[in-house]
Amino acid sequence: MSELRWHPLLREWVGVASVRQNRPQLPQTWCPFCPGSGRVPEQYDVFLYPNDFSALGRDNDPFTPEAAAKPFGATGAQGSCDVILYSPNHTLLPSQLSAGHWRKVIELWTSRTAEMFADPLIQHVYVFENTGVAIGVTMPHPHGQIYSFPFVPPLVQRELDGAKAHFDATGENLFQVLLKGELQDGRRIVAQNEDFVAFVPFAARFPREMQIYPRRQVTTLMELTDEEKNSLASLVKIVRMKYDGLFGFAMPLMMTVRQRPAKGEHPYYLLHVEFMPIQRSATKLKYLATVETGAGTFLNDTVAENVAAELRAIAPAT
Repeated sequence: MSELRWHPLLREWVGVASVRQNRPQLPQTWCPFCPGSGRVPEQYDVFLYPNDFSALGRDNDPFTPEAAAKPFGATGAQGSCDVILYSPNHTLLPSQLSAGHWRKVIELWTSRTAEMFADPLIQHVYVFENTGVAIGVTMPHPHGQIYSFPFVPPLVQRELDGAKAHFDATGENLFQVLLKGELQDGRRIVAQNEDFVAFVPFAARFPREMQIYPRRQVTTLMELTDEEKNSLASLVKIVRMKYDGLFGFAMPLMMTVRQRPAKGEHPYYLLHVEFMPIQRSATKLKYLATVETGAGTFLNDTVAENVAAELRAIAPAT
């Protein structure tokens, strides 16, 4: 059983899931995500797999947000944790997936988001991927994850609060203001198509951080048209190939798809994709040490405009 404990000073939930201590660490001779393991279909393109070591689950005690009123409040860690298997090919890198295959991944993200948005318990659906041993990946098979939370995670809430404050003051969507500014400046744009723009943000926190914004105002994956899903898949493919082409090896990174909460109206938000690499040079990693982790202030060793120029110059392999 897992639980959520309330941190009264930071005003956020902390998950306690001791079962995760037992998850395998880069197994060499067996993979549960490969056909033939008995855990997945013998044939699949993409597949949603319930996490064997889930931090959130339906078997946990009920989630009671009122527990946050207590200094030592605790409640059941209800929700779900899913693994999104990108391919049956164990050694395939995400950058090697075709744009058409990325479209299948996006379709699975979308269908699971729709299922979880309809669940009365779920407040936020968080799509993400960890890639690379340096990030802490425990299974090398190409995959991402979806966590469906009974609350809105704190960083998402901070984005919502910032966007709402700007919207209330000006009537403008802050994300669209940022995108317009990036397009006008141009120096931090890396790639774009008719529906999406990939850029290094002005205040990037991670070395070679990139974000993908839609040109149209959409707040969830479910609002994308078929054409926009194709465009997003194409740009995700380009971004991943540029990352892996930069130093000649798979870039260790975190990717997340940020969308509005599952409940309520949020016209000031914007669906977007964030890439957070930790490789600051071909031979050096960016560690999130005391200033970042202890103080919450990021120090970036790279300059956004220079990084964007480097990434633009990488010609993605076809």
